[in-house]
Amino acid sequence: MRILLSNKFYYRRGGDCIYMLNLEQLLREHGHEVAVFAMDYPENQETPWRKYFPRNMSRLMALTRPFGSHEVKSKFNKLLDDFRPDVVHLNNIHTQLSPIIAEQAHIRGIRTVWTLHDYKLLCPRYDCLRDGKTVCELCFGGDKTYCKTFRCMKGSRLASLVGYKEAVMWSRPRLEACTDLFICPSRFMAEKMAQGGFRRDKLRVLCNFIDVEKCRKDDYAKDDYYCYVGRLSHEKGVATLVEAAARLPYRLKVIGGGPLSEELRIKSEELKGNIEFLGFRQWDGIKDIVGKAKFTVVPSEWYENNPLSVIEAECLGTPVLGARIGGIPELIDEGVNGMTFESGNADDLAGKIKAMCAADFDYKAIADAAMERYNAESYYNEIMKIYK
Repeated sequence: MRILLSNKFYYRRGGDCIYMLNLEQLLREHGHEVAVFAMDYPENQETPWRKYFPRNMSRLMALTRPFGSHEVKSKFNKLLDDFRPDVVHLNNIHTQLSPIIAEQAHIRGIRTVWTLHDYKLLCPRYDCLRDGKTVCELCFGGDKTYCKTFRCMKGSRLASLVGYKEAVMWSRPRLEACTDLFICPSRFMAEKMAQGGFRRDKLRVLCNFIDVEKCRKDDYAKDDYYCYVGRLSHEKGVATLVEAAARLPYRLKVIGGGPLSEELRIKSEELKGNIEFLGFRQWDGIKDIVGKAKFTVVPSEWYENNPLSVIEAECLGTPVLGARIGGIPELIDEGVNGMTFESGNADDLAGKIKAMCAADFDYKAIADAAMERYNAESYYNEIMKIYK
């Protein structure tokens, strides 16, 4: 089968990029021909398909690209001519590439599927957060004027106007017309899409996968600490975690960086918290720290879709204490591979940290079950059903 994968970036930048790179490798291992379409970004991995990539987006292009530029359209059509795919599989394409490529594939009668990594098809700013802090669903009903009213795009009137016009242009009926199937990595995502009016028969729930081999271990012994891995920003709920952790004697290790890095360090020092900020780590470092942790905390305060941090921790045999928001609870079997708490509630979080520290978990069983659930071969079997 000839499969064309598209994402606006083609390097390990975020969950959407990692997913597509892993999927590309998986499909090639099974003998399929795979082409790639992305923006020509400096950090991209080398690929023979780069000659088809549209230019890196300038500030001026940010005002036009979301609506389907001539360059994107012509280069994508050239790739379709030369590669002749059986399936076009879209990922995170808005703004830099735009859904114009879905329409171009559909016009040619090519099966087009789209994995949804965020809520862009429902919310112009993609994360359902007003001011980057408050969960908001006002645009789900179809009226996108709230994007302008609350200046949802970076607090900018101009950017919010562009975001509004983009959402109006790429409306639900237009997106549904050119997409055969939307792949939702969580049941929560599928329900929100249906709430926003998308047809349920075009929504398929399929949890993401990882390379479980990178998580294999011989020893599931745990050290006396718990950890957090991720971006240090408001929506991730790290401030709530620091507040809760500072009340307790248990040792917390924090991996990652972000806009709240310095603020959280200062807050931890003021509260005399037993918290160690480790900064950014590559996978080997993450594997060692998360693998030896008694548990990991995912304290998000936004609609997480299908966080890899939960999946990877479980595959390492590490239980997860997750916020009850978005798709997180779907990945946690209460008392078996972790626990949940009320998102944004520092009191509940502190109580659940105590409970996690006192609980007994079968760490190897957690790893075995997770590797069975999230392995690439299982995903491959399901994605081929979707392609065909």
